[in-house]
Amino acid sequence: MALEQMFSEMMTVRENDLSDQQSRDLIALHLAGMAANVPPGALFLGLSDLQRPEVTVWSVWDGLRIAGIGALKILPDGNGEIKSMRTHPDFTGRGVGACILRTIINAAKARGIPRLSLETGSGPSFQAAYSLYEKFGFRKGGAYAGYKQTDFNHVMHLDLGTA
Repeated sequence: MALEQMFSEMMTVRENDLSDQQSRDLIALHLAGMAANVPPGALFLGLSDLQRPEVTVWSVWDGLRIAGIGALKILPDGNGEIKSMRTHPDFTGRGVGACILRTIINAAKARGIPRLSLETGSGPSFQAAYSLYEKFGFRKGGAYAGYKQTDFNHVMHLDLGTA
């Protein structure tokens, strides 16, 4: 059985308002990981930022357990930004990140968003994320939406008109 088919039979994706404790705990884990692995001054969204009207959050569930989370933020220029992608450690390597990323890309296309952007870090803690984004067609590009290019971060974009 293909991994994609196994995934779809075992796990579900749904929009998430972040009101349940498992979702809040995974966001807290994400924020702790960011604080431990990024230099001072890096920008990432906290829980209340993820509950704003311009942000849609999705989560992957394995039965009653959360497996991963990710968000789409609509930027003032009409483009989109991927935020807060995190797979729960118990589900690493099972396709959760790819599922969330595919969900976000499809939602952005359905909303007519012309480009998705993201900012991720460098080093071993971020290599899996960087590789996933590359696999989906994201390419390194210039800073956007107030981000500054540094030696630490990677800014990546996906043109949805050609994706």
